[in-house]
Amino acid sequence: KQWYQRRVVITAGGVTGLIGDQGPAGEPGAKGETGAPGNDNEESAPASSNEKGEPGQKGLAGIRGQKGEPGIDGADGEQGPEGVCEPVEVVPRCNCDTHIVVRHSQTTSAPECPTGYISQWTGYSLVFFEGNGAGVEQDLGTTGSCLETFQVMPFMQCSSPDVCQQGLRTDKSFWLGVDAEADFTVKPMSSIDEIDNHISRCNVCVGTSEVLTRHSFSGSAPNCPNTYHELWTGYSFLMVSSNGPSGGSQDLASSGSCLENFFIPTFIECLGRGTCAYYITNLDYWLAQNPDITQPGMWGMGNVYSGIDDILDNGISRCTVCAKDIM
Repeated sequence: KQWYQRRVVITAGGVTGLIGDQGPAGEPGAKGETGAPGNDNEESAPASSNEKGEPGQKGLAGIRGQKGEPGIDGADGEQGPEGVCEPVEVVPRCNCDTHIVVRHSQTTSAPECPTGYISQWTGYSLVFFEGNGAGVEQDLGTTGSCLETFQVMPFMQCSSPDVCQQGLRTDKSFWLGVDAEADFTVKPMSSIDEIDNHISRCNVCVGTSEVLTRHSFSGSAPNCPNTYHELWTGYSFLMVSSNGPSGGSQDLASSGSCLENFFIPTFIECLGRGTCAYYITNLDYWLAQNPDITQPGMWGMGNVYSGIDDILDNGISRCTVCAKDIM
């Protein structure tokens, strides 16, 4: 509270009384008129209520609404144009597999590869080895049965870390023969040129068709299964044996079990001392015919076939080597 000093004022009319105390604050006055617009460098006066204000800040995004109800099905479309009926074009697929087939001529000339197969090498037809009484056969349908070089004794025996011997007395090699007359009474052959004329030739062939072999157990070659075609027909060759327990067999699923020619004897034996000959103790085994299907395995028991014609007509089974058709 402010206080003011009293004063005495004397005028001509008399003495004026003392100045009274300051009165209380009055009521607020009425609102004044809006001022004139200010200059650019002066702070603007508040806008009147009828003027548009500045845009406010962007509001926060609203929450996602609920999924609406499915709409009604649309109307059926117009019928399309009539189609054209044509066969579907078949695109040949790539056959990237490779399959090996080995063919033996049973002659002194290398055979041709079947149609669709390409020769990899030619050689001499090896049947099996024997060393110290133990035999190791070679499947005539695999590449191991076609050696590119002929040697009377192509392997050696090693008995210690630094000693190996080739051509021991107990070592033998057996090769597929040709249609040569076998005289079991003559002296074994020692000339390599003479021996070479008794060894069958072979050809290793590669193609893209899978190969299988089928045996008929009859005097007629069987047909190939559906989707397969014939490569050759022949005689069902099973195994050979030498003196004692030694010998070797053929896998009947292999093309090596289907020889195109039937010769007796089938193979020639070569010894470690460097000679080759046909020996009466060497035996061939072939699948036999069994035409009486009512008694499997009983027909032909004890039969003896004499002469090549009787053997071929009534004794030995036929076979067919087949290749898968390429689609």
